[in-house]
Amino acid sequence: MPASADGPASIRINEVESSGGSPGDWVELVNTGGTSVSVSGWVVKDNDDSHAFTVASGTSLAPGGRVVLDVDPEFGLGSSDSVRLYQAGGTSLVDSYSWTSHASTTYGRCPDGTGAFATTTTPTRGAANSCPVPVTAWPGDSAVAVADGTNVFGTNLSGLSFQSSTVLWAVKNGAGRLYRLVPSGTNWAPDTTGGWASGKTLRYANGSGDPDAEGVVITPDGALVATERNNSSGSTSLLKVLRYDIASTATSLNATAEWNLTADLPAVAANSGLEAISWIPDSYLTAHGFHDEHAGAAYTPAAYPGHGSGLYFVGLEANGTVYAYALDQAGGGYTRIATITSGLAGVMDLEFEPATGHLWAACDDTCQGRTATLDVNAQGRFAATAVYARPTGMSNYNNEGFAIAPAETCSAGRKPVVWSDDSNDASHALRRGAVTCSG
Repeated sequence: MPASADGPASIRINEVESSGGSPGDWVELVNTGGTSVSVSGWVVKDNDDSHAFTVASGTSLAPGGRVVLDVDPEFGLGSSDSVRLYQAGGTSLVDSYSWTSHASTTYGRCPDGTGAFATTTTPTRGAANSCPVPVTAWPGDSAVAVADGTNVFGTNLSGLSFQSSTVLWAVKNGAGRLYRLVPSGTNWAPDTTGGWASGKTLRYANGSGDPDAEGVVITPDGALVATERNNSSGSTSLLKVLRYDIASTATSLNATAEWNLTADLPAVAANSGLEAISWIPDSYLTAHGFHDEHAGAAYTPAAYPGHGSGLYFVGLEANGTVYAYALDQAGGGYTRIATITSGLAGVMDLEFEPATGHLWAACDDTCQGRTATLDVNAQGRFAATAVYARPTGMSNYNNEGFAIAPAETCSAGRKPVVWSDDSNDASHALRRGAVTCSG
């Protein structure tokens, strides 16, 4: 339901936390006017008139001021409920908002203070609302074509990463395999040399298991793969990043390093874990004032000896959040540098585009195939700057992989993009399109 106002026009309910808040459910008020307003003794109710929270005596809101009311000691907000704000006495309604299910984050006015209520991208207790970026058209060609032969890969093809304009890497999540792909006409096909014709089986460092390989990125450190579980123990979440030697001629590859991030990330279902991985060089991050949340200061690479020359960004399917890590390249050690809201319900792949500085986040059919660009803002934090619909020529496939070709492939203002479809719809796992060249 839309918000309503029947009292002082400048005081508004601005944000509502109804589930999982700290310390509990809360309601934020904001003064949108130009003069201070006393809200002393005002009353907040949910949809039950017997549930009432009274604002503390002496509470006043300056112009633009906010107050957060922790209503949980008096009542909890339900999944289908409302918040009603009354002047002192509890009979003169000022503002209200109703909902039919809990927000995944919070409900907040967008734009902050004045707009209609929307699901925010992250809770912002006592601060301006974090509003979703409007969805706009795909910034490239609407046409999309298949990019592989019939049933070359079958189901479960997932993450993608370009090494060059003529080499594309892909991982399969069941069984865990790594593919080196090369051009075959207008398609991509497994390299027939070096033992790559059928892809290479992936194992953990001790030679055991079946890593559920979901994301891949080629970096100066090697090929790193994001996994969400060991398929040999498929009901247990195991959020690991694994490094492999792609110069090896063996047909089965053991990880040369492992980073187990399970304890550092939210607990998730076994099939809702790490889906995406990308790498951003330190030179870019420092040039753009990237903020190190661990240190509480500007990111300084020298503070993390042995981490290589960049940070790794991984995406969690369950919550659509991206996490930045300094990974000790000797294996095992790591430090979380940042936690980033993608603006998408889930993240299935990540792609850093050096030409623009965009960190692209891609979602599957859960989000209607949308992608988002994240850029470093004035506060040194990655934030969503655009959300794009999938190309109109592509159905809502279960795309778990997304890769943009290098800048040198740009021709007539376009460069190639490749998607991988985990479901192998119509017997094809790869599709190609184009995005506008920029930067």
